[in-house]
Amino acid sequence: MLRWLFKHVVLSIALLIFYLYGVLWVLVRRPRVSSMEDVYRVFYVDFLRLKPEHVEIVKLTDRELITISRNPCPILKLSMILRMDTRYTCKLVSETVAKYVLKHINKNLVFERDYSYIRPYKDGCLERIYLKPNTTLS
Repeated sequence: MLRWLFKHVVLSIALLIFYLYGVLWVLVRRPRVSSMEDVYRVFYVDFLRLKPEHVEIVKLTDRELITISRNPCPILKLSMILRMDTRYTCKLVSETVAKYVLKHINKNLVFERDYSYIRPYKDGCLERIYLKPNTTLS
């Protein structure tokens, strides 16, 4: 019980730190996008601070962006240290913040992560960002 509590306190602190970063980033940057290519640049490069060589663009259309991230990931490292499943920790920590930030970039963006294609079980993390049906980025 104590071990479970410790792990979840640490995870909650990680969520709080990442969420605060997301809130502050949105407030300071006030990001705007006009294309899915802009979404890639603003979300992955500017917000997450990933190097382009760490993000494979699997699909890029005017309505959809699918990527596989292979960056050094602090949530992955934390999950390994705590011996917790990334399918749980990433959903709790990074997906929560990703959805928050993308909603502030554009309310019509939807974020999904494929939890059957996530590290350490696969070589990267597969994510999809797309526009809600019958909406635009403008």
